[in-house]
Amino acid sequence: MSRAALLVLADGRFPAGGHAHSGGAEAAVKAGRITGAASLEDFCRGRLHTAGLVSASLAAAAAIGVDPSALDTAADARTPSPALRAAARRLGRQLMRAARATWPSAELDALAREFPKGAHQPVVLGLAARAAGLGPEDAAYCSVYEAVSGPASATVRLLSLDPFDATGALARLAPELDRVAGQAADAARRVVAEGVDALPAASAPLLEISAEVHAAWSVRLFAS
Repeated sequence: MSRAALLVLADGRFPAGGHAHSGGAEAAVKAGRITGAASLEDFCRGRLHTAGLVSASLAAAAAIGVDPSALDTAADARTPSPALRAAARRLGRQLMRAARATWPSAELDALAREFPKGAHQPVVLGLAARAAGLGPEDAAYCSVYEAVSGPASATVRLLSLDPFDATGALARLAPELDRVAGQAADAARRVVAEGVDALPAASAPLLEISAEVHAAWSVRLFAS
């Protein structure tokens, strides 16, 4: 295992397409639910413990070697919003391109053939981590960090928020990121014995509803 590979995979400069997505922050800013650093922290905390936990569990399970096709179906079942499902597959397609170029893998090649329009991003992330020689905890950490860093970066652009304040919000969430990553890795290990129904299905209805509203906007800065 090369822990440095985790830094490459989690780096915001890794060309996986995440810069074009706000993780729901754009809709939350317009609705007045994010107005500054404190409300950004609250938003990220809610996202972390719901969509973040689900995504991290999927990524960790893929990193262990659980059937990625079954995980993709499980991801669909846990993503009620068509807009979010489409965004997850677009991100998965872009991440697949970057991952195959960086860590060539027969498993990545097979998933790309099975899902030419893109598998769900967390599934691709977990398989990319596996190709890089990383384990389930590494995949989970990468996923939970993405769950909060994306909205934080987007809010800096949307509100001209001081980047120091946004980074401070992420730092205060660090102990919770540790806990959620651990929960995700534990759930992934249960999947090996119990099947994909062991994955968490934490709900974030407002994120789902806001994603549908956001997708209908004629002008927006972020894709989702």
